[in-house]
Amino acid sequence: MDNTLVSGTSKAFQNEFGSLPEHIFLSPGRINIIGEHIDYNNGYVLPAAIDKYICFAVSELKEGENSVFYAVDMEDRYNVAHAQELQPLKDEHTWANYLLGVLNQLNIRGMKTRPVQIAFSSSIPIGAGISSSAALECGFAFALNEIFQLGLSKKDLALIGQKSEHTFAGVNCGIMDQFASVFGQKEKVIKLDCDTLDYEYFDAHLGENTLVLLDSCVKHTLLTSGYNQIRRQVEEGLEIIKQNNPNVENWRDVTHDMVENLRERLGESVYEKSIFVVDEISRVGEAADALQKGNFGKLGALLSATHHGLSRQYGVSCEELDFLVEEVLKMDGVLGARMMGGGFGGCSLNLIRKDKAEEVISNISNLYKKQFDINLKVYPVNISEGTSKYTQHAEV
Repeated sequence: MDNTLVSGTSKAFQNEFGSLPEHIFLSPGRINIIGEHIDYNNGYVLPAAIDKYICFAVSELKEGENSVFYAVDMEDRYNVAHAQELQPLKDEHTWANYLLGVLNQLNIRGMKTRPVQIAFSSSIPIGAGISSSAALECGFAFALNEIFQLGLSKKDLALIGQKSEHTFAGVNCGIMDQFASVFGQKEKVIKLDCDTLDYEYFDAHLGENTLVLLDSCVKHTLLTSGYNQIRRQVEEGLEIIKQNNPNVENWRDVTHDMVENLRERLGESVYEKSIFVVDEISRVGEAADALQKGNFGKLGALLSATHHGLSRQYGVSCEELDFLVEEVLKMDGVLGARMMGGGFGGCSLNLIRKDKAEEVISNISNLYKKQFDINLKVYPVNISEGTSKYTQHAEV
């Protein structure tokens, strides 16, 4: 529990509005253990909420007043009248779009809310690929649902968060980030079917091991163009496979043999990406099972296999991420490592023995600085509860 974040946000609320907040809420970021680039390929993902949060301090206002959003970390505020027709902002207050999008979705659903004043602050590193935007959307939706007793389910809240990002932030994201933020449980991962939103929990007691994010602090411009090209190739691959295998509906129905038999027809680039998708769908189930059984050697090997696939087959890694993964895997106490997220930069996810973590972090930081002259950012993370109301005795 980040009590420093809670007390700091409460104090900022008091300084800004002249009173203590009536409610405190916490909404976490997320990691994805495995299942990368599978959410849009009809597969499963294995995310978990983590102990990095956005904290919301909230009080109700009288009917007819403007809602006030205060972004503590940016020292910026935005006022909005609930009665007005909401539109995305294009000025310096674009951060407020994540909140306005939620209000707009509630209005579309005919949900009655009253004005509020909110101060929010974050311990989620911005730009590290652990989904601060989903935490912001879902935390705000959760707070309004609780305060005004709107009766929305967790699934409703996740979908409202996703839709608000589509419509007001202009990002056509999948459902995984919002789902993990809302549905997260302490020391549990979620095996999520991105098509049906069916899900199940698996134990994730890491024992003598810990998860560490290593932030490469780079983001290459290939992200959008490379991502779109890869999606086209994967769609092309599935169409060819379906033409030759009438019983195939989506990637879950595809086997290794099907892909191998069509290697020449697919062409090498599409073949490699197709093999990755088939293998990664399989790895999600294997990783959930390994976690449940406490088989961390197997889990680490799966993470490393995913990185190899993302880098060599799917083509979404970069020099810096490959360096981080390859070098850290040479170190004592490291069970597995992979790039995490869309690719071309961002973080690697590392499974490390606790007694070796400090030594590994020091060594890889020095190597990375020497190789790229970049100061590595390091974020140890624990698997936590999803979005919730904070009380003095809450265990998150």
